[in-house]
Amino acid sequence: QVQLAESGGGLVQAGGSLRLSCAASGRISSTRYMAWFHQVPGKEREFVARINWSDGSPYYTDSVKGRFTISRDNAKNTVYLQMNSLKPEDTAVYYCAVRSSGRLYYDYWGQGTQVTVSS
Repeated sequence: QVQLAESGGGLVQAGGSLRLSCAASGRISSTRYMAWFHQVPGKEREFVARINWSDGSPYYTDSVKGRFTISRDNAKNTVYLQMNSLKPEDTAVYYCAVRSSGRLYYDYWGQGTQVTVSS
């Protein structure tokens, strides 16, 4: 089992920045990817970014490339999402997720943290 706890959400004006954190505990050794998703009420949860837990290689959805940066601190079992040049359309609940080795889906999820970008 893996437990995830997100933090760092809040209210920011358009063009501003926020950094989200996700602290993982439990069976971290089986983690292949950690990722961030976001969800707007009434819509499906969408992929934002992921990072390979072992080599740190990132991958982003097109809409956040050049604005968001995902990183990790293996010593702290924590993944970060630095969000710059925020837009009102980035407003959503942001979820941290883990995809374990051998899985084709994300099998552990955090509770989410609200990000609101005002225009």
